[in-house]
Amino acid sequence: MHFQAVETAFRKFAVHGDTKAMGKEMNGKNFVKLCKDCKVIDGKNITSTDVDIVFSKVKVKSARVITFEQFIQAMTELATKRFKGKGQEEALQLLYGLIAGKEPSNVGVTKVAKAAAVDRLTDSSKYTGSHKERFDESGKGKGKVGREDIPDTSGYVSAYKGQGSYEDKLKDSE
Repeated sequence: MHFQAVETAFRKFAVHGDTKAMGKEMNGKNFVKLCKDCKVIDGKNITSTDVDIVFSKVKVKSARVITFEQFIQAMTELATKRFKGKGQEEALQLLYGLIAGKEPSNVGVTKVAKAAAVDRLTDSSKYTGSHKERFDESGKGKGKVGREDIPDTSGYVSAYKGQGSYEDKLKDSE
């Protein structure tokens, strides 16, 4: 019997997405996830509703988690439903076969999505409008030159049009 492998799978799913979890108890969300990832939920004989009902049935009234023992109880209930026409023991073995050695499927998926999002945002070839003008063809930023509104630090009042004409005015008045 792959009891050890089933327990390992239980622990992996139990800690999934919960940094404080010790792997001894599993919440309802992760129980459903285990059932989905391990194809216990097949959409015909067993749906996520069935799994929720069984979870509520095996857990302690006030608790929000189940232990491995309660998990085995839940699996025993689901086994004959999942494998109709099979004896309880055989059905249970088949169900354990689905779970043994499995782990949550989307481990590490978020990392990929994150990188893709950042890459998309920092890809200057996709920039439009005024942002596009700040980069050359190779995608290298042009720095200060790429900006049109470089502040005039000559000491004149901003938007003053007659810059450099003061000396001329002096000459005229002489």
